[in-house]
Order: sequence, then C-alpha cells, then structure tokens
Amino acid sequence: MAHIKLPNEELPGIIGLLNYRPETAKPLLDLAETLLRGPSSLSSGEREIIAASVSYWNECHFCHTSHAAAAAAHLKSDISLIDDIKAGLPKTPVSDKLRELLHIAHQVQRGGKNVTDEDIAAAKDQGATDNEIHDTVLIAASFCMFNRYVDGLGTWAPGPNEAYTEMGERMAHVGYGKF
Repeated sequence: MAHIKLPNEELPGIIGLLNYRPETAKPLLDLAETLLRGPSSLSSGEREIIAASVSYWNECHFCHTSHAAAAAAHLKSDISLIDDIKAGLPKTPVSDKLRELLHIAHQVQRGGKNVTDEDIAAAKDQGATDNEIHDTVLIAASFCMFNRYVDGLGTWAPGPNEAYTEMGERMAHVGYGKF
C-alpha cells in the first residue's frame, strides 16, 4: 500500500501517482514521451534500455521491469530481456556505443559529478554524438527522479516479468501520454 491515500490503490507504480495528480502527470508524461519516443539518433529501444538500466541500479522494480518490457517490445525481443538488462546485457547484442552510453548513465545514477572527460571521450570514440550523450545524461537523471518518486511514495509493483508484457507493449506502441 502506498504511503499516501491514492484514489485507485490498484494502479501500480507511477500509474497510481499520475492518476493522483493529473496536473503533475502531464509534464512528467511529456518528458518521458520526449526522452524515450521523441526524435533521436538513438532508437527508442536503446533509450528504454538506458531507462531500465538506471531503474535497476536504483533498485526500482516497477520502473526497471516496465521499461525493460518496453525495450523488449521496441526491439521485438522476448521478455528475457528484462533479466538480461539486470545482468549487464551479456546475451543481447548491443553496440559498443550503447555500452559506453550505459557506462555514462551509470555514472550519472551514482552522481552527476562521477561523469569524467574520459567517459565522454570513450563514448565519442565509439561514435556517440553530443546529442546522444546529452540525451543519455538526461534520461539517467530523469529516471533517478522517476524512481525516487515511485519508491518514495511506496507504490506497489507486480512481481513477475510476465505481468509487464502488456504494459511494455502499450508504452512502446501507444506512448506515454495515454495513461
């Protein structure tokens, strides 16, 4: 049960919180839509992997699992991608550029000042553009906020990965403005 009284206690994770405060929901959903589905040279699947990874490092089960399910939907992967992200993507073929961007995202998750010139140079050596580095940092910072919002108010989350399949499909193919 959430730390505050929500009008619909059955809505999991951030969904219940968005329902609680529609006036704050709109800018949060607009931010997620822009970051994860808006124009970018990174695919939506890659951006969802970044969001899911940051959420996993922050120990936010709902956000990790829902965004990993969205990544699976974008990438036409099966639900095992959820656990592969937790393991650092040993079974999923991703570019060296994405691996370097994930390293930057992890540095941001630990604290923004942990990102070094060497981290940026390594990403650029793998072909990352300034826009991709910018978007990675903003996705990581935003998901630290989203994770703390969800967990700080004690929302509930379905347990098994399979419970997130439909949600991931909706996030990937309908978007974030439609909750």
